[in-house]
Amino acid sequence: MLRFAHIEFLWGLAAVPLLAALFYAVSSWKKKAVARLGDRKVVDLIIPEVSFSRPWIKFILFAVAYAMLVVGIADPRMGSKLEEVKQKSADLMILLDVSNSMLAKDIAPSRLENAKRSIAQLIDNLHNDRIGIIVFAGEAYVQLPVTTDYSAAKLFLNTITTDMVPTQGTAIGAAIDLGMRSFDFKNGTGKAMIVITDGENHEDDAVAAAKSAADKDVMINVIGIGSLEGAPVPVYENGKETGFHTDSLGKPVVSKLNEEMGKEVAIAGKGAYVRATNANSGMGIVMDQIARVQRKTVDSRNYKDYEDRFQFFLGLAFLLLIVEFFISNRKSLRLSNVRLFEVKSPTPAAGTGPTQNRINTGKSR
Repeated sequence: MLRFAHIEFLWGLAAVPLLAALFYAVSSWKKKAVARLGDRKVVDLIIPEVSFSRPWIKFILFAVAYAMLVVGIADPRMGSKLEEVKQKSADLMILLDVSNSMLAKDIAPSRLENAKRSIAQLIDNLHNDRIGIIVFAGEAYVQLPVTTDYSAAKLFLNTITTDMVPTQGTAIGAAIDLGMRSFDFKNGTGKAMIVITDGENHEDDAVAAAKSAADKDVMINVIGIGSLEGAPVPVYENGKETGFHTDSLGKPVVSKLNEEMGKEVAIAGKGAYVRATNANSGMGIVMDQIARVQRKTVDSRNYKDYEDRFQFFLGLAFLLLIVEFFISNRKSLRLSNVRLFEVKSPTPAAGTGPTQNRINTGKSR
């Protein structure tokens, strides 16, 4: 079966009849111009090197080469064999803190934006693993169910803001419980979670939720994002920063990373804890930990492997262009004088011509 990887390039073949029509018009104009000079035999004596057939030969070679080039660029492929592809995967759920404290800028450009960038890099490095996203603050919501559609995952990731969850807080336990309910435990694949949070305003018993998940062979990893010194939490109105959140005394609220809580959750979940910095998101260390999760074959399909054939068409186009280049538009006068099949009349021998006959006849008299 023949198929093209870039079939849209075949529209370039539409230029072939247009070029042929244009060349025919120009060739006809040249013939008429030469005909106006006089009789064809006289003109051939005046301009013997002019050829009307060679330009056509050159054009045909060029047109065929162009067509082969277009087909080659479209990348024709031929089916050749069947391969069995087995995909081994694990289920990964990202739990992202979207509380207002994630707007603090001790991690540039902000804690939330830095976390979203590291998740995007994680998605780019995934292959067969399935991924889901849960956002949480005082409550938890499924932003993206577990899927292998990485494009959709990045699209949903870009829409995440702190306005998505109206209730403020950091309900890590609720997010873990929601993640457990979102997993499909019947498929038998390994499962893990990555909690990205600053740990501020802890609402529930996250350690107990992590331990319960670990008892069901779900690894809980935590990336603490923020600094121990903390930073004020900005306030935004219409996309512009207008100030900072303040306490009852009117002083700016400083949000600090609750690192102890993150470590306790990771230990209870039998996972790893990493603190993110401006230089290192910590995602690499966590993924090394998740690599230990058991992966199971969840899909086995037969795919037809297509072999590229573009090289044959490009090679033929290149060869035709070389031949076209070495064909001149004008006749070769040297070759024109070579007549391999012309029969020449014999030259009379000395003393056998009519004059000699007359002389002999005279003597006989």
